[in-house]
Amino acid sequence: MSRESVLRRSETITKQSPLSTTSYTLLGLLAIKPWTTYELAKQMERTIRRFWPRARSKVYEEPKNLVAHGLARATDDAVGRRTRTIYSITPKGRRAFAAWLATPGEPPVLEWEQLVKVFFAEHGTKSDLLAQLEQIRQWADARDAEDAVFNMEFLQTGGPFPQRAAQIVLFGRFMSDWHTMIASWARWATTVVEPWPDDISRAEPDLDAVRDLVARRIARRPGPSTTARATPSRRT
Repeated sequence: MSRESVLRRSETITKQSPLSTTSYTLLGLLAIKPWTTYELAKQMERTIRRFWPRARSKVYEEPKNLVAHGLARATDDAVGRRTRTIYSITPKGRRAFAAWLATPGEPPVLEWEQLVKVFFAEHGTKSDLLAQLEQIRQWADARDAEDAVFNMEFLQTGGPFPQRAAQIVLFGRFMSDWHTMIASWARWATTVVEPWPDDISRAEPDLDAVRDLVARRIARRPGPSTTARATPSRRT
């Protein structure tokens, strides 16, 4: 089969592929600047994988789908003896991306194998549970250290896209708080589990922790004066 036939067959297949969140994620990257598929994959790994992880193969395939939908264009660029394909967003792509941003997004879904093992910990050993908590803490501390390096570089250089600094700060704050919360929880959970008996199915629940959760929720509940201040008055 000739190369042209393969390309035509590939384009026919991608025309049948519906647009997904991954499609719009890559379209968002193209809205920043043109990229090759390799560069798109690197950007996904650098930041977006933290909240929208996808297989590299999917990242390499999707730009062709965007082209098939008329949301992006592909341009051949000669680099020495090799030719690379650069993808850029089209006016139709910008309109589609803006429309997608205006629609409600799906809420987060937590998928975490270590937490599953903590949930069913009474069927294992106390040492197994403590080991899981330690692995969680180490992971969170490592991500927190990465966040610290990123934040220092951001303050010094403004990051690779200074025009997006305001949006990047929103994202960076969330990820930093998320990793800090996980590390803090793992440390707290370890102090709770350490005094437990070896047969952890006989452990007593920490009801003080539940009371603290209830107290914190009550403290966060807005009072009448707070609600009044938060609600703008209607002018006739």
